[in-house]
Amino acid sequence: MTSKYMESISDSGDRQLHPIVPGIYVPTLCFFNPETEDLDLLTIGKHAVRLAQAGVTGLTIHGSNGEAVHLSNDERSEIIRTTRKALNDAGFQSMPLMAGCSANSTRETIKQCQDAYKAGADCALVLTASYYRTLFTPDSVIQYFHDVADASPIPIIIYNYPPVVGGLDLDSDTLITLSKHPNIIGCKFTCGNTGKLNRVVAAQRRDASGSSGKPTAPGFLCFGGSGDFTLQTLIGGGVGIIGGIGNLAPKTCVQVEQLFRQGKLVEAQKVQEILARGDWAAIQGGVVGIKSAMMSHCGYGGYGRKPLPRPTEEEQKVYAQQFRELVEFENSFSHQAKILVGVNSKLPGMKTCEAI
Repeated sequence: MTSKYMESISDSGDRQLHPIVPGIYVPTLCFFNPETEDLDLLTIGKHAVRLAQAGVTGLTIHGSNGEAVHLSNDERSEIIRTTRKALNDAGFQSMPLMAGCSANSTRETIKQCQDAYKAGADCALVLTASYYRTLFTPDSVIQYFHDVADASPIPIIIYNYPPVVGGLDLDSDTLITLSKHPNIIGCKFTCGNTGKLNRVVAAQRRDASGSSGKPTAPGFLCFGGSGDFTLQTLIGGGVGIIGGIGNLAPKTCVQVEQLFRQGKLVEAQKVQEILARGDWAAIQGGVVGIKSAMMSHCGYGGYGRKPLPRPTEEEQKVYAQQFRELVEFENSFSHQAKILVGVNSKLPGMKTCEAI
């Protein structure tokens, strides 16, 4: 872990932060009462524990899958507190929590970072402000992130997701510039541009080598933004993924990383193929599709808040079928058991995607 990052987490006020380390992070779904649309805090907590037990590295709250845009500020804090308490009670006290903190003003984004810290988050995932994007210059985008990072009590990770910010896509030069800020510790590449990710990683390695000329691990954490390019991210020097498909198949995501770390690239490719096919269904169906699949295969999930549509009975069948291969693979092994890639028989007593 770099000295820059350790300084940022040790100088964060009264609470010691859990460091954001390489690995698999899941941007958790948010769950609601199907009638009132009130928060279903019990399911939120149980789902977090299920993911932790599957072996993921950390959780991300208030991402796109968490319907952050449908939540009030008070609800955001309540979900963070609920998740942190559930993890602590289940023995996962050291698991790091990221929280989405994004608004269209610098002032409100900073306020969300402050609230997230108070509620128990260890890091903020920050989108580019975008409402007045036609008036922005490259320098004003950099200034926005600098201002937020200067005032945030927790480190920030840039969330580069062009479709939700009017197409504003941060290029590698901008990200390399932003990476030099001591409180900006990484980027989530939901743009899907692995070439960009590779360039940022390479720049970090050059900077880290210094006068010695010896390559060292980069201090700026580059995460893939979806499960369908987990292996590509890792091969390109990224540190892991923050991927929504992990809600449905956390052990499969973890398995790709483990096989890569063990040098078993052929086996990792086979698992990656299954993960990519399943993630394509998630990309097409969004939060509606993945919640529907969880209802069919796991027995819980519910619906998004309005105006998100509720799938018809026929659509539910389609979603269930689209995710079937991935769910069957997920259910074929436990975190403790090694899988034999290519063997389709299920291991008895190891079903993992079930009602909580």
